[in-house]
Amino acid sequence: MDIKEHIDGVVIGVMLGFKDNKPLVVFAGNPRDHAIPARSLTGLSTDDTGAEVALLFEDGDFSRPLIIGKIVDPGRDTPNPAVIRDGERVSITGKEQIELRVGKASIVMKKDGHITIRGT
Repeated sequence: MDIKEHIDGVVIGVMLGFKDNKPLVVFAGNPRDHAIPARSLTGLSTDDTGAEVALLFEDGDFSRPLIIGKIVDPGRDTPNPAVIRDGERVSITGKEQIELRVGKASIVMKKDGHITIRGT
């Protein structure tokens, strides 16, 4: 492996998880044999574990990675429904189905018009 003292430009890495609330990243050219804690310009969660991320390095220092974004598939729809509030109503739209759950109660609405209500 070619080890560099100074890293310029954007490097694609992988976020492996979190330690002490900091994202851990690995990348080609990393001289360490473990993931490095990074700072981030974008919100990340445990759901992003394994995601490719775009990295810059503060002052070109490999030990100071900065996540500037996640690599995403632009053709893939966001899994989160849009919620619009106008003061009078809330509209939630889903392509396949919408599920509302609390405790033992649920309401499931499917795109074919089928509605299931469970609870007492």
